[in-house]
Amino acid sequence: MKLENLMANQRREKIMDLVREDGSAKVSNLARLFKVTEVTIRQDLEKLEKEDLIVREHGGAFLKNVEDQVKSFSLVHQENMDKKADIAERCLELIESGDTIILDSGTTTTEIAKRLRGMKNITVITNALNIAVMLGAESGIEVIVTGGEFKPPTLSLTGQKAADFFHGLNVQKLFLATAGISLKAGLTYPSISDIVVKKAMINAAEITYLVADSTKIGKSALASLGALSLIDYIITDEGIQQNHRKVFEEHEIELIIAQSEEKSDA
Repeated sequence: MKLENLMANQRREKIMDLVREDGSAKVSNLARLFKVTEVTIRQDLEKLEKEDLIVREHGGAFLKNVEDQVKSFSLVHQENMDKKADIAERCLELIESGDTIILDSGTTTTEIAKRLRGMKNITVITNALNIAVMLGAESGIEVIVTGGEFKPPTLSLTGQKAADFFHGLNVQKLFLATAGISLKAGLTYPSISDIVVKKAMINAAEITYLVADSTKIGKSALASLGALSLIDYIITDEGIQQNHRKVFEEHEIELIIAQSEEKSDA
């Protein structure tokens, strides 16, 4: 569905997705993005503020409690953490001593980073400040951080400067995050500024592993990165639906299913 054809409640939902990702949004940018008037956007923001989701300011709005989240260095999206932990455990089996890897920002990639602690002779390139801090003191891990614009809710760096960092690089493996895997739109994200960064990451990597829990499959976010053919593997959990498995097979994308710890111990 085109953005200009969204119903009011659908548009407000997309606006909230974007604000949760970027931390703030300007009225003029939202009006241009959704192809509606600035008056309509102000009405949307007024309603979202009444629902206690955002705080309006002159010319835009920002996410409620975003300052506290940054100070506590905590990520916003903490759903399905059991699934994400299983995926991270499976990813660890794919990382070897001597590897240079890219870890995208996000809760699933943060779970991967937690499990890298104690490993030796690994280079991690990331746009996630929380991952950089987590691994920065590890003696066996070299951490390289991109430049870019800071996004408070995701503790990440984004935009063209972050993308430019990857130009000319050649790394073994990328662990890429996503907000939604649409069977029509492909890989989707709430923030347009992230698209250029994700593309640059993919171009720099020999192998791209998309890490996404099964609840994201079949969902669509605001901006599309491109077709599923951009990635080599999808690593997800056992909750994936059978019809989604068939779609990935048709696109010749190898599916890696992470088993829960209970089953792997059985």
